[in-house]
Amino acid sequence: MREPRLVPDAEPASYYGRAILKPPVWKQPDVPLYLYLGGVAGVSAVLAEGAASTGRPSLQRAARLAAAGGAALGTVALVHDLGRPERFLNMLRVFKPTSPLSVGSWVLAPFAGLAAGAAISEVTGLLPRIGRLAGAGAAVLGPVLATYTGALISNTAVPAWHEGHREMPFLFAGSACTAAGGIALIGTTPDQSGPARKLAIIGAGLEIAAAELLLRRLGMVAEPYRQGRPGTMMRAARNLTVAGVGVSLLGRRSRVLSAIAGASFQAASVLTRFGVFQAGLASAADPKYTVGPQRERMRARTLAE
Repeated sequence: MREPRLVPDAEPASYYGRAILKPPVWKQPDVPLYLYLGGVAGVSAVLAEGAASTGRPSLQRAARLAAAGGAALGTVALVHDLGRPERFLNMLRVFKPTSPLSVGSWVLAPFAGLAAGAAISEVTGLLPRIGRLAGAGAAVLGPVLATYTGALISNTAVPAWHEGHREMPFLFAGSACTAAGGIALIGTTPDQSGPARKLAIIGAGLEIAAAELLLRRLGMVAEPYRQGRPGTMMRAARNLTVAGVGVSLLGRRSRVLSAIAGASFQAASVLTRFGVFQAGLASAADPKYTVGPQRERMRARTLAE
């Protein structure tokens, strides 16, 4: 029979309860919006190229405009967060394959130009072959643009982001597919929206599965994703995603129901990005989310020895 413990387990703490980590200096809403817009743009470029290859002009047009618009607005949000436009240009002076920020900057710059060229050709009808080549180039870069932000925030010391490095790219990829499919549902006629609907549903499944795995694996560090404002956002995003799937299946032949489903997917994707961002801020502010995982890793190494 084990003797009762007289001393309670020590709670993770820091000097006078102060935060151990310096909180991220990224601005709101600039960075969460950039995370959302980059995902929409990247996957929309892929969707547009698929539509062009299968003869769906309505879907092609909507996706090309979404790719160009998302890249343009995302660049504005990123530059505004940096404070001065030349700071973005400075990031292009050196290419570092080991830096997600450097890779992302080098992907965003050509993607924005290619997506804009494809959209201009789509709207004006000028230089269709060059427009198609530009769209194909954007489609090649699109998956990287849609997912690198997950690697970017995971490559930090922020506990809720870093500890979720396995699931974060899949969470962002699923959310990006849901958003891109949703925005195409809004701007496409029902007879050509089938691929967009399938993309949104597949993205919804991937997003929900990745979020669930993240919450289960992170243990204590997953608390910021469940509590307070971030928790409310993440739950609302999940509910809107599920609702969007249901409405999109019911409204396959209805332009109105498809638009409602698309709007639901958009709101869910935005809330997911803000929820993840704010959960990271909350975890950086509380010392226990920094100390606790460190103690767990030390305990695991001791047992392994």
